[in-house]
Amino acid sequence: MSAPAVAVSGDRDAEQEAAHAARTAPGLSPRRAARTAARHAAEADRVRHLDPDVVGELTRAGFSRHFVPAEHGGTEGTFTSLVDAAAHVGEGCASAAWVGTLFAAHGRIASYLPGRARRELWDATPDTRIAAGIAPPRLDATEVPGGRRLTGEWPNVSGADFADWVLLAARAGGGGGGEAVPTLFLVPIADCAVLDTWHPAGMRGTGSSTVRVEDVFVPGHRAVPRDRLLLPREPGAARCHSVPYPFVAALMFAAPVLGAARGALADWVRTSRASTPALDAVLARSSAELRAAELLLRGAAGRADTAPVEPLTVAETVRDVVAAVELCGTAVDRLAHADGCPCPSGSTEGPVRRRLRDIRTASTHAMLRFEPSARSYAQALLGA
Repeated sequence: MSAPAVAVSGDRDAEQEAAHAARTAPGLSPRRAARTAARHAAEADRVRHLDPDVVGELTRAGFSRHFVPAEHGGTEGTFTSLVDAAAHVGEGCASAAWVGTLFAAHGRIASYLPGRARRELWDATPDTRIAAGIAPPRLDATEVPGGRRLTGEWPNVSGADFADWVLLAARAGGGGGGEAVPTLFLVPIADCAVLDTWHPAGMRGTGSSTVRVEDVFVPGHRAVPRDRLLLPREPGAARCHSVPYPFVAALMFAAPVLGAARGALADWVRTSRASTPALDAVLARSSAELRAAELLLRGAAGRADTAPVEPLTVAETVRDVVAAVELCGTAVDRLAHADGCPCPSGSTEGPVRRRLRDIRTASTHAMLRFEPSARSYAQALLGA
């Protein structure tokens, strides 16, 4: 089957190249990272972590600094540019896109820390890589003079092997018998043990290991209540630091999924051997679904960058994001099970099916589940 007139891979014509450069400016230059990630994608899936060269290219591309405050040398970039850059990297390797996106997202979260902690993070370079275990905490931080002590394990910390610091969520007592507050603690990765516990079906290259700490002291200035992420960082903060976390969290997890789906479509077109009415329908339906998913995500990113922060707008944005992820999964599942999807010689699995594993695994993330987003949307719209 010949390729469609509209390119579906990284081989865009000059006009598309210019448009892509405009969308990802300023601060993100993902092309070299995308090429390197694609070259190492199969290996990352096999060994369950990224190659150091890939992480280096993600850093040089500007992911880690993307949401770092300008006062610390960061980009204070847009959500639209991050979605475009992550999707581009994801066309070659969803795991690389996931890790790069989270390095960006965690820089945004770390910007809410007190000034002293921010200087410790970024005085030397805004390219500091930050991993995080910030799911609802089950562990308590012990209050001691000058800060807290942490002991415990945090699973599924993506990119931990290559992080400089890690944000860990724990409950911190309010003092005087007050209610414990979910709090984020900044810990040097040198104070942690990274345990090889990541054995999923897909997104294997993210290296989402378990981080263990044993009686680690965290000074008070390296902590911030998690609810602070619901508010602007400070009056006059950049837009990327003024939107609440629920507005943008799902969006950032979805961008690598879009990239993986586009990559699957490109692989399918490249390896399909013939045009038949059935395969033509597979191609048309799946490509249309991916176009719809892309439009939904770009609309969501645009609202995150510019729209008023109102409950219904937030709920609509999250609804669109999780719907886009569902569309990606449906489209790639159809491609993977079509008769025109051969496996390479000597292999039991082709690249389309590997990408389908990645999409299915990513889609199980709590931020990308449809039912909670549907409930939030209905409540915002109907006042239920």
